[in-house]
This record gives sequence, C-alpha cells and structure tokens, in this order.
Amino acid sequence: MKCKTIAALAAAFMALGSGGSSAQSPENFTLGGVVPLSGPYALLGTSMQKGAEIAIEERQTVLGVPIRALWEDSETKPQTSVQKANKLLSEGVNMLFGDGASGQTLAIMPVAAQRKTPLIVTTSAADQITGKARNDYTFRTSSLAFAETKMAIEFVRKAGLKSVYGLGVDQPVGRDTWATMKAGLEGMGVAVAGEDFAPIGNQDYSIIIDKIAKSGADGLFVTMTGADTITFLKQAGQVKLNDRVPIFGTGFLDDDAANAVGPDVVGVNTVARYHFSYDTPENKAFVEAYRKKYNEWPNAYAGHAYDGLKWFFDVVDKTGSWDTEAWVAAFKTSEHPGSVFGPRKMRACDNQAIGVGLWAEAVTGGDPYPPLMLKVTDTFPPDNLYPACPN
Repeated sequence: MKCKTIAALAAAFMALGSGGSSAQSPENFTLGGVVPLSGPYALLGTSMQKGAEIAIEERQTVLGVPIRALWEDSETKPQTSVQKANKLLSEGVNMLFGDGASGQTLAIMPVAAQRKTPLIVTTSAADQITGKARNDYTFRTSSLAFAETKMAIEFVRKAGLKSVYGLGVDQPVGRDTWATMKAGLEGMGVAVAGEDFAPIGNQDYSIIIDKIAKSGADGLFVTMTGADTITFLKQAGQVKLNDRVPIFGTGFLDDDAANAVGPDVVGVNTVARYHFSYDTPENKAFVEAYRKKYNEWPNAYAGHAYDGLKWFFDVVDKTGSWDTEAWVAAFKTSEHPGSVFGPRKMRACDNQAIGVGLWAEAVTGGDPYPPLMLKVTDTFPPDNLYPACPN
C-alpha cells in the first residue's frame, strides 16, 4: 500500500511538472460532470449523463487508462454549480463537463480557468460562453444562440411574418438570443409586437399568453428549454395559441418535450440542436447503441454530450500526453470527422465548434418512432451562421 501511495504521488508531481494543472491519476482518466439532475432542468442533465456514458463505454480508455466519471447535481443553481465544480476539482478530475443552463455554465467557467482544467460545454447556448466571457479552457462543441437565431430569422423570412412577439427564459441565453433576434427582425422591417422574460421554473404563463394573444403578433419566438418548455406549451395549448400565433424558437423543443406536451405541439417549429433521424453513419451507430442501452430515442442533450466528449477524448488520446496545456492547444485547432453531424471543426479564435444547423417541425410520429417527434425540414451549412471571430 505504501509503495502504491508513493507511486501515485510521484505520478501527480510528474504531471504537474509537465504543465498539467490538476493531480493526474495513473489509474484513470477522470471526467467530472456538473449537470442538473434535479430541478427544472433535470431532463437536460440526465440526458447529458446518458449520452456521456455511451461515449465512455465506446472508447473505454484515454491515454491507456480507463475513463472514470464522477457526477454531481448542480440542481439548476449557479451557486451549487460552482460548489460542485470545486468539489470535483479537489478530487483531481482531469476535465469538467457541463452545465445544462447557460447561467450555471458561465458560473463555473472561471473556476475551470483558474485551475487550468478543460471544461467541455455541450448544451448551454449563451453567446457569452464563447464571446465576451470566453477563456482558453472552455470549449463549446454544441451550437450558440447567434447561429440558432440566424436560422430562426430565415424561418421568419420564409413564413412572411410581419410582427413577432418574443418570450425568453430570464437567463443569459434568453436575453442574448432575443437581443440578436430583435436586431434581425428590425433589419428585415418586421415589427416587434412585445417581449417577456420568465424565470426558470415558472409555473404560470397565463398572463403572458394573454398578452401574446392580444398583441396582434403573427408569430411567437420562444427561447427556453426543459420543464419550462413543457409548462409553457401545455398552457399555450389549452387556449390553442399555436392556431392563432405560429410558435417557433431556438432549440427550445425536442422529442421528449413534444410527447410531454401532447398533440397541441404539432406545427411548432424549432432549431433542432440534434436529431436521431439525421442521416450519417456515425449517428446511426450512436442511435443504435443508445437504444440498446436505454430503450429510448436520444434527444439533443444526449446527442451533443456523446458527440462532444467523443471528440475531446479522441483529441486527448492523440496528444499522448498528460499535459493539459497540450490538450487545450490540440483541441483549439482540431477537426471532428467522426461527428454524428458530419465533419465539424473547432475555431481557435473562440473555442466554438462549427458545423451544420438543423431546423425542424413537431409532427405526429409512427411506429417505431415516438407518437410525437421532430421532423428535420431544413439543413443550414455553417457558412454565415456564426459570428465573426472576436478581436
């Protein structure tokens, strides 16, 4: 036992000496997951965890040692996210993964940077994450609000909408997205009929729904997710709001939420951050593995978690080094030919992944698919979807 302890300490000092910022284990490559497993965004966290587990089981090892995952529940609270991230870092994890909501992700980004530990973001979409709040150690392998809003603006153009009401979650992603959307609408000469922001976990949208119905808008743009999406669309369905004001948004709806809402969801349009039907060999293999393990169809949070972690594991393994600075440098300029979305690459200027964008409509499914599901209706190439690199 004494010899093993000395060997472990020696390995840790060697890792630190080579530039690594956290104590490295000679026995495992350890992922520290900070995700919401309870609270309004629990669906996000549990799905992210499932997608991550498929990526871990598929690869099994990184740098010649088994991958181990330690999970902490952020409870959809920024302060808790920070506490849990610090707890995991004190336990010597090699990387952080999370969070589900942008507010929580922005809270743990400085923690990861201070400890020089890579943070892989696969769900949070606030522009700030790879914008003004960016740091060298945070990488987003999923989409950002700016790109998703560009797709929503194209929907407005095609649908010929003349006035749009905005509803967002009162979080950075909600306000970032609506600000970009509003500027785009005004640039096209589309009137803004009104706007509202609701807190995470809001249970009563009746006043907001009444305002939307009376606003004269011929479109409703929504930015929220998880339980908030379900609550809002259920209440909107009770008054058939979608029949009067077409509802669309940026990644606020997936198959799980659609089935929780029920038939009134049919016709709602959304950015599809991922979809199990997307036709690539890599996605088909992932969907098969996911269904075999969980007996359900993967949603966007699971799909992006799998894809982002698979990408990072591949890059780290190719460095052949336990130096975290080597991982960061390699990931900044990496490409992901094996993505479920087709080829993708990382922008070194802001650590933001770029790739295709998907737009979808909620439709009635059929065996073997869920009773209600998203159908991809448009695919956007990455050109012109992303903001210019920051100075």
